[in-house]
Amino acid sequence: MKRIPYISYVALTFFAAIMATSCSKMLDEPLENERPADEVDYTQSSDMILLTRGAYNQLYAMEWETVPLLGIRGDDIDVGGLGDQPLLANVDSFRYDRNFWMLNSTWLNLYTDIINWQGAIEEIQKYQEAGAPEATAQQYIAEIKVMQGFELLQLARMWGTLVIPTTSAPSDLFTAEPTEFAGVMEYVSDLMDEAIPALPDGRPNQRTDIRGGVTKQTALAVKAMVNLEAKNYPAVAEATGQIISSGLFSLSADYYQLFKIPGKLNNENLLEYQYSDLGTATGTSYRFPWDFYGPGSWTPARNGASQGWGFYEPSQKYIKFMLDRGETERLETTVLFTPRGIAALQNDPNYATLPEFVKNATREGDVFNNHPRYLFLSGKHYLPSTQLTQGRTAYGENKNMIVIRYAEILLMHAEALVSGASSSVLSADEAVNLVRRRAKLSDVSGVTLENVLDEKMAEFGSEWGVRFYDLLRHDKTDELNYGGRRYPATGRFYPYPLEQQNLLPQLQNIEQK
Repeated sequence: MKRIPYISYVALTFFAAIMATSCSKMLDEPLENERPADEVDYTQSSDMILLTRGAYNQLYAMEWETVPLLGIRGDDIDVGGLGDQPLLANVDSFRYDRNFWMLNSTWLNLYTDIINWQGAIEEIQKYQEAGAPEATAQQYIAEIKVMQGFELLQLARMWGTLVIPTTSAPSDLFTAEPTEFAGVMEYVSDLMDEAIPALPDGRPNQRTDIRGGVTKQTALAVKAMVNLEAKNYPAVAEATGQIISSGLFSLSADYYQLFKIPGKLNNENLLEYQYSDLGTATGTSYRFPWDFYGPGSWTPARNGASQGWGFYEPSQKYIKFMLDRGETERLETTVLFTPRGIAALQNDPNYATLPEFVKNATREGDVFNNHPRYLFLSGKHYLPSTQLTQGRTAYGENKNMIVIRYAEILLMHAEALVSGASSSVLSADEAVNLVRRRAKLSDVSGVTLENVLDEKMAEFGSEWGVRFYDLLRHDKTDELNYGGRRYPATGRFYPYPLEQQNLLPQLQNIEQK
């Protein structure tokens, strides 16, 4: 977690927090330590890019707690880590403890980012006032607004009503009025409208100044996502339609490798957190802490590759759903099997005979052994040991985190259309079938909401909580009642962390439902 004990007790200055280092390749060179504020020469407009690169550095420095809290409540994911982290297991069963450290840590992680980014915007504005090119300054500000919007979306998904930071002074949160969920979605949508005109028009992997950086299409994707949560389906169709009609994006032909080294900066990706070992056997490495997802026991094809913790487990319900659909590549990509997991499936007579690819070894030769914590592991968070840079051993090292994909744009477009919106860009059938063809499935016609939600479950299993929020949005929470779990009427939002309620009294009387 970010080392900030209480958000209001710390001066969250942008320079101190994010201007130390940055990832290579995506940002070319590590960033130098920033000068003290009283030594900054705002007439040096070329220095604005340091602030922008630093903002990306903080985006990519997302702590591991965030994604599990977003996704673990869906019926595609079980808690994993059996016998360990009981409060996390309780979350999976919709029993929440406001003292659970992961809640407070994730709250701080995201709020710290948003406030620091506001500081970056304020600094860039000073360069502009000192004569920096307006278009360049506004582009950098727009990129940071997209980062803020994406993380506000995640905060609202987890907590609903928020206090929205609008300055870089944490103390301003004390007097800010809370904004309900729908208002947060509207705020982010408007923020994207502000950002879009100033952003480069292209794929992130086409950018040369900041490789893989935010573009107009990334902002349109975030706009579509918040309007989907708000059930503003015409706005979803309009935003996704712009992305589709741009012709810039395509589905990767190789779904399996999309989530591995060959999939880095793919033409499918609209937002991707980037990491690098700089291609060297030793020395500095910028990596996401993939250990959370890794095996507690395996026999890697490359000797010496490290194991992990085994805390994010695809559910048997998801696996059986995929087997029933005749899924091959998407199931192989999403789920790693252990012998004990295979046996658990075969205990059900309907799955006594499994496809040949269902085995405890991957196509690269990594073998996943039995472990008391789990039956299955997340394949989308797995990097084959053979793809590690020679000399590197950390689990998943050098692997990127895909955040928004073109497949999600297509299926959000289809969801909007079957929910009442219209579009001349692409029909719901066409959008769904593009995704199905990549998965080597036959076309469907007369697509319904159920078809779209099933396709999204198959396509995005274990990714960013997509399944959980789909079910909430369409009042299909009965799907969450399985394996002894019962979804309660108060299960949608997490309770505010106790530490934050104590600091922000305006959160104390909010009814979250």
